[in-house]
Amino acid sequence: MVLGASTPTNPLATLPEPGHVPGFCTPEARPFVLVSAILASAIGFIDGTVVAIALPAMRDTLDASLPQAQWINNGYLLPLSALILFGGALGDRLGLARVFATGICLFVLASMICAISPTAEILIAARVAQGIGAALMVPGSLALIARAYPPEERGRAIGIWAASAAMTTALGPIIGGLALSFGGPEMWRVIFAVNLPLGGIAVWLILTKVAQDPAQSGQRLDWPGVILTTLGLALIAVGLTDASQGSGTPNWSVTAIGAGIMITFLLWEGRCTHPMIPLALFKNPTFAAANGVTALIYFALTTMLFFLPMTVIAGWGVSELAASAAFAPLSIFITLMSGWVGKLVTRIGPGPLIGIGAALVGLSFAGLAITMPEQNFWYRVIPCTSLMGFGMALVVTPLSTAIMGAVSDEKSGTASGINNAVSRMAGLIAVASMGGLAGASYLAAGGPDSFGALSDGAGHASAMSSAFAQLAWITAALTAVGSVCAFVFIRKA
Repeated sequence: MVLGASTPTNPLATLPEPGHVPGFCTPEARPFVLVSAILASAIGFIDGTVVAIALPAMRDTLDASLPQAQWINNGYLLPLSALILFGGALGDRLGLARVFATGICLFVLASMICAISPTAEILIAARVAQGIGAALMVPGSLALIARAYPPEERGRAIGIWAASAAMTTALGPIIGGLALSFGGPEMWRVIFAVNLPLGGIAVWLILTKVAQDPAQSGQRLDWPGVILTTLGLALIAVGLTDASQGSGTPNWSVTAIGAGIMITFLLWEGRCTHPMIPLALFKNPTFAAANGVTALIYFALTTMLFFLPMTVIAGWGVSELAASAAFAPLSIFITLMSGWVGKLVTRIGPGPLIGIGAALVGLSFAGLAITMPEQNFWYRVIPCTSLMGFGMALVVTPLSTAIMGAVSDEKSGTASGINNAVSRMAGLIAVASMGGLAGASYLAAGGPDSFGALSDGAGHASAMSSAFAQLAWITAALTAVGSVCAFVFIRKA
């Protein structure tokens, strides 16, 4: 799975344009290139899933506020969302292996700064650098496999990569939970430090095993698009996160400026001869609908996966190790059901499966909203997240199928990259916007501190539960809308 922060998406959502490059590496070196791609993906996946579990400990040790906790997450998601398509194009322009290795080095260096950060501000800055590194690294993982392996061997290699991705996604929260539960609150630093040996091996393998790293000197890069989308998303995130300061009201002027810049970005993409996002793809109703459904579902999913660990750890006193179990159903169900769901998509089309899956996810969120006052992790939360995992298993593969089926083969890489970026942008806006509501709801419920803070004050747990329930009802409604849209607008190719 590809992860943005703590949000799992389709493992094939960053598939490159087809094209084995003879001479890229020798047949004997192909397994080493595959290992490099797996290791690079693993460090991104583990960091993404562990942060949600570790945030209460990070806030406690760094004395961080709720807005700072949001930026520890969004500092990573912002550059990754804005630059992931650009990172893929840069690899083609300058050489895939060189850009991939550069991304890993930047990611690892930023991870070391994360590990030793004395303040929340420094950690946030390091997370931004991590996001930039990931934007160079993530698109390269599958592109390396596509270039190294001929078509008849590529499917098996991608299968090995996807299985490894699912394993690391599932193990990430468990490893983080073990470290924090038995090693103390400062152990979140070790989670970042482990990237050094893994990233070092990945860089060494890719630089020593790739024989040719062709660049496309004539390929143009969409620099204005990069600047506009990064600035626009940043201002939207800043404006929405302002609501977490206590008033619950976003800074609408900053948010509006950001939205205006994003509109300018779309106008530019429509005129640009080498756009990051070819808007013509959205003329296909299925492609447009599939991306709209992606935005709704991943906005809701990110909200739940970001705020749920804070609620049960900081509010209910559940250990980090136990809280990590809430993530397990996603990886387990998606891994076990992907083959069966893939066959079912061929028979009945993606729309009904996405619709049913989204409806089940919405029911799981409604279940969380209803049962929050009971504060029962194992017998209320886990059944709900299990239903969520089952529902998402019906969503992930059909969404990718709908995206791929809506465009021609030569546009499949661009289309999947756009869908990946949409899911990450939805997650970015979700964390930025829902934090203000969580904070205001917590105070309205009589909370003595702030949402997500480790506190033993009277009424803290019940206020946390009440605030999270408000978020859960909203996400249930959003996924219900996504379900209806999938049934109505996503057609079989």
